Amino acid sequence: MLQRGKLDRGVLEIVDTESLVPQNHLLRKIDAAVNWERLYEMVEPLYSEDNGRPSIDPVVLVKIVLIQHLYGLPSLRRTADEIYLNTAYRWFIGYTLQEETPHFSTVSYNFRHRFTEETVSQIFAWILEETADAGYLSPQAVFIDGTHIKASANTKKQVKAVIPVASKRYAQELMAEVDADREAHGKAPFDDGESPKSGRKKRDNTSRKKLARRKKEKKTCTVTKSVTDPDCGLFVKGEHKRQFAYEAHTACDKNGFILETVVTAGNVHDSVAFDDVYDKVTASFPEIETVVADAAYKTPHICKKVFEDSRVLSTAYKRPMTMKGGHEWWKYVYDEYYDCILCPEYQPLRYATTNRQGYREYKSDPKSAPVALPDSCARTPKIVSRRCSGTFGRITRSWRTMPVTHRNTGSCMRVAKKP
Repeated sequence: MLQRGKLDRGVLEIVDTESLVPQNHLLRKIDAAVNWERLYEMVEPLYSEDNGRPSIDPVVLVKIVLIQHLYGLPSLRRTADEIYLNTAYRWFIGYTLQEETPHFSTVSYNFRHRFTEETVSQIFAWILEETADAGYLSPQAVFIDGTHIKASANTKKQVKAVIPVASKRYAQELMAEVDADREAHGKAPFDDGESPKSGRKKRDNTSRKKLARRKKEKKTCTVTKSVTDPDCGLFVKGEHKRQFAYEAHTACDKNGFILETVVTAGNVHDSVAFDDVYDKVTASFPEIETVVADAAYKTPHICKKVFEDSRVLSTAYKRPMTMKGGHEWWKYVYDEYYDCILCPEYQPLRYATTNRQGYREYKSDPKSAPVALPDSCARTPKIVSRRCSGTFGRITRSWRTMPVTHRNTGSCMRVAKKP
């Protein structure tokens, strides 16, 4: 039977907020599982004991941010509106039906100015500690990758900025090994960033003062910055849409729990941010045995860093990049005794120099080079370079080729089968 006019508004009822929230609600399970008293120990030094007005309970502020991320709310303003209207949210933060909920600006101010980065790190470590005590963590194998997060910035509002080039972490170690290799071959070491001098002396009319000034000047590069959000970076990758974004470099265990994360601008490559993530996660979990990453992390420096720590780096196969139309890389043979490379045409390529990137350059002798081959034959390069520095690896026992040999080991195969 059709019923009309159901408008029971303004009716006074005596209700208990406890009865309005279902017993199987997610927030009930979280509230029962978490000991919120631990938070007071972390934030107590950030509050005054005998000055100022009574603050909003810090547990309430953390719960509000937790609600935002659990239910995918896009902003704190939207979160504050939803908490004001939702009875379950009010029950979770401990507010009655008539009580005024915290303003979104109060939550934002506390997380921007009161709670420090150390406070957030303590909360993160506390959650991992509780997870480990429950037996859910498995940090023997960690998976490291980067995820781009779109920034709230219009790509049309951009400017070009000139910034100094950040020096690589291993630059000093690399130069030390390069100079040692050059001295072993009778070459002069590099002189504070200047290129190696050639045999022929070139005339240079530049004054000494100008040369000294150039030597002190830092290298710069031009980047695209957002006017709205200068901290983000322009993300350009393959067929993806060009956009301003951030990148969260994350390390997870095989059960999907995040062990460590580092957020950078979207134009920072994965391999550049690897050191920060790796150092933090290994310091917190020294029992890590295997590091799993994609081919973007397969650089000689990362391979050397991981293997020297007695850990295994499991990465994807990366095809060697050789000259188009030339011989395959495996056809060049390195003779360690004579320190030369034999090309597929059975001609030796002698050592010429060691460049700043850590490569030994081996050049062919034009006088002893074979007669020009037909167009159908493969091309032979005049210079063949090989990585000489321990920071970059060796051609015969390369740090870069070690992940290939370790891919089929028992531990890596077990890790690879995990979803």
